[in-house]
Amino acid sequence: MARILLVDDEEPIRGFLKRGLEMDGHTVVTAIDGSDGLDRLSETPFDLMLTDIRMPLMDGIALALAAKRDYPDLTILLMTGFADQRERARGLDAIVADVLTKPFTLADMRATVSRILRSARAVAAPAR
Repeated sequence: MARILLVDDEEPIRGFLKRGLEMDGHTVVTAIDGSDGLDRLSETPFDLMLTDIRMPLMDGIALALAAKRDYPDLTILLMTGFADQRERARGLDAIVADVLTKPFTLADMRATVSRILRSARAVAAPAR
């Protein structure tokens, strides 16, 4: 399964999503904001980063830009409950795989993560 970095400033959401991802066999490392997320990215390789957009210190868009610059093979999935933040993410199609709109169900999140990981693996796999 995948190594996932989950970045969200709200502990109840972080814990809920972490447990949901672990149900699918993923190894999940959490971070409390964008700055913490960048620190975690430097510690070990990840297959996917799932991050909220609206966070203190460094928001998810700034984190996505910095992460893609330093880790170009990292797959990034954003999440937000704010329409204005979703609009900000529209121009990031080249670096962000998708944007999950809150509220979403755990099943929706798990299905999206699975789809994004399958797609990333298909792109990374050498053509035969």
